[in-house]
Amino acid sequence: MSESNLAESSDGRETLVSGAKVVAQALKTQDVNYMFGIVGIPVTEIALAAQEVGIRYIGMRNEQAACYAASAVGYLTGRPGVCLVVSGPGLIHALGGMANANMNCWPLIVIGGSSERSQETMGAFQEFPQVEACRLYSKFSARPSSIEAIPSIIEKAVRSSIYGRPGACYVDIPADFVNLQVNVNSIRYMECCMPPPVSMAESSAVCMAASVIRNAKQPLLIVGKGAAYARAEESIRKLVEQCKLPFLPTPMGKGVIPDNHPNCVGAARSRALQFADVIVLLGARLNWILHFGLPPRYQPDVKFIQVDICAEELGNNVRPAVTLLGDINAVTKQLLEQFDKTPWQYPPESKWWKILREKMKSNEALSKELAFKKSLPMNYYTVFYHIQEQLPRDCFVVSEGANTMDIGRTVLQNYLPRHRLDAGTFGTMGVGLGFAIASALVAKDRNPGQQVICVEGDSAFGFSGMEVETICRYNLPIILLVVNNNGIYQGFDTDTWKEMLKFGDATTVAPPMCLLPHSHYEHVMIAFGGKGYFVQTPEELQKSLRQSLADTTKPSLINIMIEPQAMRKAQGSLEPALWSASSTATWIVLRLIPWSQRVPRYCLLTPVIREGSGNQTCFPPSLSSVCSPPFAMWYQPCCHLFREAILSPSPPTAPCVYLRHYARYS
Repeated sequence: MSESNLAESSDGRETLVSGAKVVAQALKTQDVNYMFGIVGIPVTEIALAAQEVGIRYIGMRNEQAACYAASAVGYLTGRPGVCLVVSGPGLIHALGGMANANMNCWPLIVIGGSSERSQETMGAFQEFPQVEACRLYSKFSARPSSIEAIPSIIEKAVRSSIYGRPGACYVDIPADFVNLQVNVNSIRYMECCMPPPVSMAESSAVCMAASVIRNAKQPLLIVGKGAAYARAEESIRKLVEQCKLPFLPTPMGKGVIPDNHPNCVGAARSRALQFADVIVLLGARLNWILHFGLPPRYQPDVKFIQVDICAEELGNNVRPAVTLLGDINAVTKQLLEQFDKTPWQYPPESKWWKILREKMKSNEALSKELAFKKSLPMNYYTVFYHIQEQLPRDCFVVSEGANTMDIGRTVLQNYLPRHRLDAGTFGTMGVGLGFAIASALVAKDRNPGQQVICVEGDSAFGFSGMEVETICRYNLPIILLVVNNNGIYQGFDTDTWKEMLKFGDATTVAPPMCLLPHSHYEHVMIAFGGKGYFVQTPEELQKSLRQSLADTTKPSLINIMIEPQAMRKAQGSLEPALWSASSTATWIVLRLIPWSQRVPRYCLLTPVIREGSGNQTCFPPSLSSVCSPPFAMWYQPCCHLFREAILSPSPPTAPCVYLRHYARYS
């Protein structure tokens, strides 16, 4: 029983405590230290009570961002953060964050105020079936039956969020509970829940896994964010170095072993996945990020050794050769014991290592070639190369966007576990600033001096850009890098945008992926008292980043202008399929309004003229399967934007570069 339960007033009257204070004390008893949210009726008193007991409260500008921040705290610390929201719409705004936490397997507690119990079904203010709605996005969702029941419900929510596969939990607090007072002696706070129990795999399965690894001709370890969450970095690094195994980190598995480790084959990712004959999955799932473990990305007879804390995950999409159910760190130590008993190393001079090193060398050379291009506007590789030059080795890197995140992952290095956060398993946009705020708070409390670098595309920045005010209000020295291509995936430069508007209203002629060109996002940071930079050259980028890193007294935003049509380097394995699938189509090569006066660009579009259909455009069935529908739908209505058309019976013979959704040549 807490000491507060025994309190009495000096005149002998019973001491009362409000529901808001019970919620706050129950959270503190469970070692919850961070609360994010937006206050209002009926939860303001809960935020005030949380601050009274020593819980940090961070007021955000949107419930989604608050929820993302709270979940990131859970990932970084192993203890759930709390997202506090008002009833109805406030709770609904937080559902995206709950779903994201569940998909990423991060602990999170959402506390939502709700309408008064006496007004249920009467159309109360912001009335909504919140407990029922949250069950779809959480591991546990409940409303305490009384104020006295709050501590046990919160203890169960915290325990559920960290036990087994971590995830989101919801606690509903009716409005009439918040200020209702009860005798303090009627409240019994639960002891802080125990750390999650550590389970180990069956010994026979571990022996079998070790045998499969020993017999592998082309082995590969895949290190996922589950390994990062499990704090398995030391044991995994020992396994890699002791057995001389190549490893590949998933996006948030980066840093479990430093990216510059000689056994890291991240630069040969496609080759490693496609030709490995034995793959050990350490806290990584065979979902879309790893192409489901299926051909042609993998060999048909590849053997998977799947290590996971969740039994339901074992065998998803592919039947593993061996399943190891248990804590990633504990199971890795079990594997190490096997290799300690009978030492074994994969030959460093094997043909497999030679293949991987050659592919890494060629890919790195191509990336450097792109990075050293002198043309302006800059491309992604030039930008990331100069960022990497100055990136502190111990900093947190938050990455968000489409091309910005994908390309940045291959160039920006991570050296510490749990120091890279991105869109994750759910591919969620809008997480960036919430994640950055959480990282800055954790760094301040646990590792003073560590910096937070948030690299965002201009589209991604738009989802949560007003959180810049939150960053400035709490004076968090975050460095925001907005990689600005004037659009989603791609955009137009100013001249092209103006030319396009001559053909009609933007709602009818502007491609859906275009944003307003030349937007000065740095002014948002300046408006709230931070530092803002607008850069267009490598020299300006280097200078502004150097100044931002040196001054840790204020946050910064560097708005980096790049080529609006910049994309990632050619993905060679997909290129032949694109051309062979469309070799019989009639191609329309349309000259686009020049992006710049210096270098006219051409865009290879996929619509073809159907015989007997006049000028109607359509997609060849074989090619439409390569292009995603939003892009396929864009070309046809926008054909009138192009000045000249050249009919060709076959694909162009000029060198082409395969891009994410269409091809371009110049």
